[in-house]
Amino acid sequence: MAQTSLNVNMDEETKKGLEKFCFDIGLNVTIAVNMFAKSVVREQRLPFDIYSNTPNQETVAAINDVKSRKNLSRSFSSVEELMEDLNADN
Repeated sequence: MAQTSLNVNMDEETKKGLEKFCFDIGLNVTIAVNMFAKSVVREQRLPFDIYSNTPNQETVAAINDVKSRKNLSRSFSSVEELMEDLNADN
């Protein structure tokens, strides 16, 4: 198969960390990047989960309610009291 080049820009600290990691596990960066690319192509997804640290609107509303002490349930003095309330026919 014909070979081609891929240039990737990253900060120097990240590059050094990547090189060290690859060396420590017996690979080089080219092999590691090829493994990543082949995994993406094979699985048709990134081979790791990506999360957003930004809460959705529902979560933001719930956080704001707690901060402003709105829309909260009443307090309970025991688990039994809580369970009675949960099981009550309202």
